[in-house]
Amino acid sequence: MKIGVRAHDYGKHSIEGLASLLREEGYDGAQLALPKVFEEIDSYEDIRLSHIERIRRAFEKNRVEIPVMGCYMDLGNPDRSVREYAVETLKTCLFYAKEMGAGVVGTETAYPRLSREERAAWCPYMMDSLMRVMEEAQRIDMKLAIEPVYWHPLADLETTLKTIRMVDDPAHLRLIFDASNLLEFPETTDQDAYWNQWLASVGTYIDVMHIKDYSLGKDRAYQPKQLGKGILRYEEISRWLHENKPDMYLLREEMNPASAGADIAFMRRM
Repeated sequence: MKIGVRAHDYGKHSIEGLASLLREEGYDGAQLALPKVFEEIDSYEDIRLSHIERIRRAFEKNRVEIPVMGCYMDLGNPDRSVREYAVETLKTCLFYAKEMGAGVVGTETAYPRLSREERAAWCPYMMDSLMRVMEEAQRIDMKLAIEPVYWHPLADLETTLKTIRMVDDPAHLRLIFDASNLLEFPETTDQDAYWNQWLASVGTYIDVMHIKDYSLGKDRAYQPKQLGKGILRYEEISRWLHENKPDMYLLREEMNPASAGADIAFMRRM
């Protein structure tokens, strides 16, 4: 398996400086959300082809791959103008990602934390946005990876499978799998069975895994943890990876640079 990180957990850096830092830290690759990670770029509208060429050259020089260009958009928002912005931004980023040499453009399907009723209501809007983005992905032959999250429209395995069937294009629609974003009831979920169900159903669509850990504090408040110190159980996920996709990227999210060494070691043990 290859080890990477969500690069903006290290803060903003120059393009060349970040590529060098990630190599020094020992990563094979990184997820790049350009406005969040580069000093030269403050918004998606700021991106220029000159930036893309500098990123490509700097990361190639430092032998750091770009498995994901992050462009997380509010695809399911009922506000038409919000959805239009999301669709057009993703289309543009598909082009930039291909020029940059990224593996996929990654997105979730909403910004806010939605109630169960809101998730259902937002789902048709999400599907409409997704189908329009996929037209561009197919046209330029670039992959879009969507990330299921239990508080978003793409909330569960049933909806994910329905979406995959409707798009019907495994060459261009892929998945980012983040176990922590799917564990709605950690106190009562048999994680081994749950992960096996997900992976058996959609594993062939997964290009990248996000790796993080957490605990629940007062009033079930989310508290990030060092890998292996929280409630996530990665044993069955690790077994599946070894048996099915041993070369997949594991991308650490919510990285605390002070404990990067321990987290990298945890992922290498996976």
